[in-house]
This record gives sequence, structure tokens and C-alpha cells, in this order.
Amino acid sequence: MLSKENFKNKLCDKSGQGALDTAVVVLISIVLGALILAGLYALLDDTVLPTLTTKIQEMFNYTN
Repeated sequence: MLSKENFKNKLCDKSGQGALDTAVVVLISIVLGALILAGLYALLDDTVLPTLTTKIQEMFNYTN
């Protein structure tokens, strides 16, 4: 358990190391999320959407 003096020292510590670590983790998370979303968009745009558009047009084609 922390002593009173040790607890006071922890509260008065202004090194900012915890904030820097948190900022780096947030930045890495944002970059990885953007890469994943870009990959999914590229996959959906080239592969899934043309097939889906064709299937929907065939489904609503009443001339046959």
C-alpha cells in the first residue's frame, strides 16, 4: 500500500509520461483503424458492389 508521502509524490508528478504513452496509443489506433477501413472500402468497391448491383438489377428485371 502506498504511504502518504509516496501518494503525494505521485499526485505532484508532472513528468507527463502517462499522457505521452496514451497519446501514442491513440495515434496508433487511429492509423490502424484508417488502414482497416481503407482496405474494406477497396474490397467492397471492387469486388462486392459490382456483383451486388448486378444481382439487384436482375432481381428487379421484370421483362423476363
